[in-house]
Amino acid sequence: MPYQPVENYGVIGDLYTVALVGMDGSIDFLCLPHFDSPSVFAALLDHERGGRFQIAPTLGEARQKQLYLPDTAVLLTRFLADEGVAEISDLMPVEEAPHGQAHNLVRRVKTIRGEIQYRMVCDPRFDYGRAPHVVEARGGDVLFLSEGFGGAEHRLHSDVPVEIRDGALSPSSH
Repeated sequence: MPYQPVENYGVIGDLYTVALVGMDGSIDFLCLPHFDSPSVFAALLDHERGGRFQIAPTLGEARQKQLYLPDTAVLLTRFLADEGVAEISDLMPVEEAPHGQAHNLVRRVKTIRGEIQYRMVCDPRFDYGRAPHVVEARGGDVLFLSEGFGGAEHRLHSDVPVEIRDGALSPSSH
């Protein structure tokens, strides 16, 4: 099923913008740097060309639950299966960001029980899929450089080695 019902999304934000996080571990909507800016991820609107940032465990039949840590804007997405329990924490820290400065999206993956493998794809599609981009590895970071709407630059830092394929990132197969 390519499109999730809207009630399957949790919201995280930093007072400037919001991201919608699906119960499948996919960020399917995010506009940066502001809510009314062009999109970075918009799979919610176009499953094929909208772009997404998905991290999900490779479990068989898993139940998913979402909840917020008490008195915070930290969203937990839990995957519960016979072979294990996985958890993804998502947040956008609220901090002063001078005009043009970065907004942060933080994703943390944790295995609660079992031996679990994860799949990940970070596939931004700028300006609702209309603006091309290039991807560059610089040190331990990967830069997504949009060729549209002012040449936006987005940086991904990961503790897991990643590969660049067709303008998107996925875990390295090495």
